[in-house]
Amino acid sequence: MHCATGRGDAAAAGNLLGAAERAGRPHLVYISIVGIDRVSLGYYKSKLEVERQIESSGLPWTVLRATQFHELVLRICEPLARVPVMLVPAMSMQPVAAAEVAARLSELASGPPAGRVPDMGGPEVRGFGELARMYLNARGRRRAVLPVRLPGAAFARLRRGANLVPDHATGRITFGQFLAGRFGTAAGPGQGTAPGQAPGAAGRS
Repeated sequence: MHCATGRGDAAAAGNLLGAAERAGRPHLVYISIVGIDRVSLGYYKSKLEVERQIESSGLPWTVLRATQFHELVLRICEPLARVPVMLVPAMSMQPVAAAEVAARLSELASGPPAGRVPDMGGPEVRGFGELARMYLNARGRRRAVLPVRLPGAAFARLRRGANLVPDHATGRITFGQFLAGRFGTAAGPGQGTAPGQAPGAAGRS
């Protein structure tokens, strides 16, 4: 199961594929990201390159693309909340629980090679501004939240939802539930959406 990532992804994947070839061609499972073929960010391009390496390797393989983890949204929110006005990207996200993605990867790894399997997204699509306000409520902080339209083609595609898979909202843990588990407090209005609610039912901001 290939979950490592960082600088030099393509070279690292090449090393792994070579080792797998020498080790008897085992089933390789790779975790990727929803939208990497539609969003021209450098990191996404490297993930797409790794996918193509795996597909052309001749090894038995399975690739799962997932939306962003709850932890990533939290990691973005924390530094942005250090100033009185919290500037956030004007886009929507569909965060998913890392533990649920890990469980899906384990299921795939224990089964036969399946190629590119259906994407996995979180249970809700929410505007980043709304996610930021949920974070602030969970932390007991008061900040103004201002969504900002970031320039460039990549961010334009993100605003149009290239990172979303509302038809594959298979995750069950909402961002509000994640925050409640992390901080032991309610995340404020909108945090209590039940698992399985239709994506986008809570609206976007």
